[in-house]
Amino acid sequence: MWIRSKIQAVPRQARLGDKQRIVEIIRVAAGILRDSAGRILVTERLGDSPFAGLWEFPGGKIKYGETGPAALRRELFEELGVTIDVCEHYMSVDHRYPDRRVSIEFYVVVGWQSEPHSLEGQSLRWELPGRLRSDEVLPADIPVLSALQKQTVAFS
Repeated sequence: MWIRSKIQAVPRQARLGDKQRIVEIIRVAAGILRDSAGRILVTERLGDSPFAGLWEFPGGKIKYGETGPAALRRELFEELGVTIDVCEHYMSVDHRYPDRRVSIEFYVVVGWQSEPHSLEGQSLRWELPGRLRSDEVLPADIPVLSALQKQTVAFS
């Protein structure tokens, strides 16, 4: 496990035409919180970050030596003030942006303590998956949103 984590954190070279450049790979854990009405919680990216103003599933970077669930617990406590009781892996997404690649582990948060609230100044929004448009969501989160929308239709 230690070797795997260390290898994943090493920048890799990507070939772009005749030029090579280092592509940073960022490991992230993100949570899918659903309320009793079937709505999901999304948070708005802050103004000084890439893709500011877009909505995303809450979470953050997985630190060296940390598991996905441990990172998610830490991030949701820091960002939203919630303590996770149980989370289950939902899906993993690898997404390439122009300057980096993200590898995101998405978890359904089955139980948590406290009502989520913004601790970092970001806006929060509870929304039915079918009401979120892909153009208002972070590009890396679109596959998860699509899967949640299909699930909602299947269970309606």
